[in-house]
Amino acid sequence: MKTAIMIHGGAWDIPASLHEAHEEGLMRALEAGYARLRETNDAHATCLSLLRILEDEPAFDAGTGSFLNAEGEVEMDAGIMSGEDLSVGAVAALKNIKNPILVAEAVRGNTQHVMLAGEGALRFAIKEGFRRVETEELLTGREKERYLALKKRKNVRIKSFFEQRPSDTVGAVVLDGRGRLSAGTTTGGTPYKLAGRVGDVPVAGSGFYADNRSGAVSATGWGEGILRAGLALRVMRAMESGREPGAAAREAISFLKSRINGEAGVIALNNEGRAGFYFNTPCMAVGYAGPAGIEYVRVIRRGEQEI
Repeated sequence: MKTAIMIHGGAWDIPASLHEAHEEGLMRALEAGYARLRETNDAHATCLSLLRILEDEPAFDAGTGSFLNAEGEVEMDAGIMSGEDLSVGAVAALKNIKNPILVAEAVRGNTQHVMLAGEGALRFAIKEGFRRVETEELLTGREKERYLALKKRKNVRIKSFFEQRPSDTVGAVVLDGRGRLSAGTTTGGTPYKLAGRVGDVPVAGSGFYADNRSGAVSATGWGEGILRAGLALRVMRAMESGREPGAAAREAISFLKSRINGEAGVIALNNEGRAGFYFNTPCMAVGYAGPAGIEYVRVIRRGEQEI
């Protein structure tokens, strides 16, 4: 069985000045993930490891590096799915935890539920032994500067501290040598979102999906549109009908654009190990490793993509 890993670091108008940081972050994760897959031959363990590493990369809007919401807080969403039994774990609007994807996995493995949200998710995480962190520990660069400046003032709305820009949601899809698939996505959300806002990321069938019988998908982009389109499941259904992963991704994003005027990117693997991606944003950061090792990691501009 052919093994494969594909990861993404967001789909948006990534400035040239940030390309190197995105590529370096993806490369570190992919190198570690490839080694983990060779060692364990376990798609799910590898997917979880990849997502945790990407959450720790400050270049991305997930875990460390997340954006502040309109109330000056970090609320994170994450979800992961095993294609073996279709089990899912997810968290939404989770605060004060360094790695939300690990809490999502604990939901999958240690509860009878699929998703926990808000204060309930935080209480569960603390009970499971995760360390509570302060908001400052999750911020980097200008987000941290703005937060510290805001703390010194009273009765100031944080909106004035922001320049709107899209997010760098991260995701991974993995196929191991026993034909098992896993998929997951994690994010800090969009800048200045309303407190409690939840997008596509923690919702199976929208931000991610995996099924050993067909393939695995992770999405990134405008969360409200992805959620309304059920984007990940659209890619899955196209692969189930015989489309190659890249063509399936293009078909789903074409629907998203024509029906909702949405923008997004998708990575996908089928159960035979073929990989593909597609996006209609200006750029997308992607990486891929096959049986022989890492084949590419780069920020790709629209028009340069292959299917």
